[in-house]
Amino acid sequence: MNSTILSRKGARKIEDIPQEVLRLLNDGKIETVNLTEWLAVNHQQLITQNFNQIGVPEKITDAIVLKMHEMQKPTAMNTIKLVGATLFEHIKDNDNFPVIFGNISTHLSDSIRCYAPYFIALDSQLSIEEKLNNALPLIADKHFGVREVVWMALRPEIDVHLETAIDVLSRWTSNSDENIRRFTTEATRPRGVWCKHIEALKEHPEKALPILTPLKTDSSKYVQDSVGNWLNDASKSQPEFVVNLCQEWLNASPTKATEKIVKRARRSIDKK
Repeated sequence: MNSTILSRKGARKIEDIPQEVLRLLNDGKIETVNLTEWLAVNHQQLITQNFNQIGVPEKITDAIVLKMHEMQKPTAMNTIKLVGATLFEHIKDNDNFPVIFGNISTHLSDSIRCYAPYFIALDSQLSIEEKLNNALPLIADKHFGVREVVWMALRPEIDVHLETAIDVLSRWTSNSDENIRRFTTEATRPRGVWCKHIEALKEHPEKALPILTPLKTDSSKYVQDSVGNWLNDASKSQPEFVVNLCQEWLNASPTKATEKIVKRARRSIDKK
């Protein structure tokens, strides 16, 4: 493999992605390195090239491709969800299910690993606690794309079983992995990005204090930004709660980490 390709920073525009890089991405031979590349992946080519080796029967791949052609809004996220959900429905009762899931969740291609969260999220036999625990390796994935897809896949179930989910996630706030700590807030944001709002947390953000409070001095900028964004979401429906909590945090722990979180949390309030 060309070392220049492996060490690339990634193009800013899809049309500027080198053809060799795009070919390798669509063949599942390399990972994407930025959002531009992630959005540029041709998932039809990707699954056609790789699913047979993963253990997916050709007729199932053909069925997924047919569904892809019928999509009315073929965005990257919608396509990933369609592939993951359709594949799960076809193989959930198959004896080869564990092998296929293992192959997908550990594949070299981050785009293929992005299908795996739906195998967990759509399994009606799993409780929310089991789903969250089973998803931990994906939550800790080194690639940003996989991490974003997994919280979006699990968020609807988190919303339905909010109290149990918060109980589980609050235990993860002390995890040594910043990706896991960040998931606890990103998956429960009251408003979030490209996702349905969690109405219970918009109206009662205090429900999430078991998650938020342990992270008020977190040393990771990745986590700090997510906590700040969570509270900024909450400020749009419960500004008084956010103002009071931010002041409480500053009084209890006047650290740089807390100050950064508070500044981000209050950004909508302070604009008024």
